[in-house]
Amino acid sequence: MTAKVFIDGEVGTTGLQIRARLARRDDISLISLSEDARKSRDARLAAFAAADFAILCLPDAAVHDIAPDLAGLPCRVIDASTAHRTDPAWEFGFAELDAGARSRIAAAKHVSNPGCYSTGAIALLRPMIDAGLIARDHPITINALSGYSGGGKAMIAEFENGAVTGGFVYATGQKHKHLPEIVARAGLTRRPIFVPQVGQFSQGMIVQVPLHLPPGGPEAARAALAAHYAGQHFVRVVDRAAMGERIDPQRLNATNLLEIAVDGDPETGATVLIAQLDNLGKGASGAAVQNLNIMIGCDEAKGL
Repeated sequence: MTAKVFIDGEVGTTGLQIRARLARRDDISLISLSEDARKSRDARLAAFAAADFAILCLPDAAVHDIAPDLAGLPCRVIDASTAHRTDPAWEFGFAELDAGARSRIAAAKHVSNPGCYSTGAIALLRPMIDAGLIARDHPITINALSGYSGGGKAMIAEFENGAVTGGFVYATGQKHKHLPEIVARAGLTRRPIFVPQVGQFSQGMIVQVPLHLPPGGPEAARAALAAHYAGQHFVRVVDRAAMGERIDPQRLNATNLLEIAVDGDPETGATVLIAQLDNLGKGASGAAVQNLNIMIGCDEAKGL
């Protein structure tokens, strides 16, 4: 059976990459609109009505505007925006979150795709909390580096036309839009300090969480993470050496992989948790396709 899929916002950065992954598949029929029709609410609603699945690749405000009209339609929806990531009515689309995540995604009508930074942060923190290695109210600091594609068309243009050279740190006022979902989905009760930065490269990401743990902390952290992700296809715990002496944020580009390593000093317990991923792969478009596969009921890795 062929699944009919409508990507609302298919010409944006995330939408284009989702479309590229789906266009080569014979089990999916893409519903596309002309440039003029993409601006028509009626045309978009007709596309939603004709679809089995819809993927929203829109700004938050546009999602909130269209979502009420989708409630009565039969199509199942994946939202790639920030709009519903802490909404209990929407299933959080991180299949590796816990043992029941896949079955919840498979049954859900509405799934919220995680953000790129939050995918790395939650992947590191949730197993540590579940294993009791850190408390829910532990003071956490998250440091992250992303390619500029995560900033959307405006930021991409700034880098590619030379208006921005080098990288920069931003959102130091602790209001980054990914913080609420990190708190909610990692199981924290205290908001972490999050310091993101953008580098002069298009795609790729590193997320780091430094921790003061008791002696032996790095080994305990690695054991907890390895146990949590045992048998997973897309999230892997690897030896620190696998990431190279200098960790390249672009190493996993064009994949849906998220690799985790642990480093630090066993004698003091100083520990660094490291996640490496493609911000447009497992951090956006790849995760959306993975969730779609789970909802369809086909091989989770199909097209990835």
